[in-house]
Amino acid sequence: MATRKIRKAVIPAAGLGTRFLPATKAVPKELLPIVDIPTIQYIVAEAVAAGVRDVILVCARGKDSIVDHFDIAGELEAHLDRTGKHELRKQMRAIAQMANVVTVRQQEPLGLGHAVLCAKDVVGDEPFLILLGDDVIDAKVPGAKQLADCWERHGLGTIALMEVPPEETHLYGIAAGTPVDGRTMRIDRLVEKPKQDAPSNLAVIGRYVLPPRIFEILEQVKPGVGGEIQLTDALAVLAREDGLLGHRFEGDRYDAGDRVGYLKANIAYALKRPDLAPQLREWLREVTR
Repeated sequence: MATRKIRKAVIPAAGLGTRFLPATKAVPKELLPIVDIPTIQYIVAEAVAAGVRDVILVCARGKDSIVDHFDIAGELEAHLDRTGKHELRKQMRAIAQMANVVTVRQQEPLGLGHAVLCAKDVVGDEPFLILLGDDVIDAKVPGAKQLADCWERHGLGTIALMEVPPEETHLYGIAAGTPVDGRTMRIDRLVEKPKQDAPSNLAVIGRYVLPPRIFEILEQVKPGVGGEIQLTDALAVLAREDGLLGHRFEGDRYDAGDRVGYLKANIAYALKRPDLAPQLREWLREVTR
């Protein structure tokens, strides 16, 4: 039987963004821009590039403005038309047409696994992508598409992996396993933020393609520290019972949930812009002498 294509993506967006206070007191962290494009727009565009049409945002109270960003802004578009800014008006309409964006509520902050489980009824009985908004991946082939392609080749759940320095393994979920090809392995072990003796230096990054069975597993996972349901615990069960792949994606990853990582992303993306790069490079040369 042919592997089913990925048509849906789940994007957890219920966090409070406390690391970016006071900026996130009234503005969801997902709408903080990388240059002039909200971080969440990059994430949705990556999902669409992987073949996704339906994007499920798992939100909490106070996040309605994220959904508004992907809606038609009639008054704004009319104003842009009146003032002759027709190209900008087309860009605003294109955002609203990127994907079919729907939301579900995570009423309590009970962990990433719980956030994914909130999307169960909307995802239904089909494989799906999970994209975490803190991980911004700049790649020739979008990171989510690399995982979707791996899913189509092998028919197994696939998670994104990235090599990190050994001294940083305690900051990530770490995976180890048996090679399948040059960039893919069958996962034997998953350890969440190992304090010592990490099984490898391959860190789990916020991109996943998972079969619908993950929901059944999440419903059985016992809450861990802080009463939260951990996705990593469910992935360990999936790896043991059904098989799970890890794929080392090609591209640059920026941690937009960290202030330094967020600044790096802004500079990196600005340097790719012909309208911004020359002045920015000149300024960087001046301040780094």
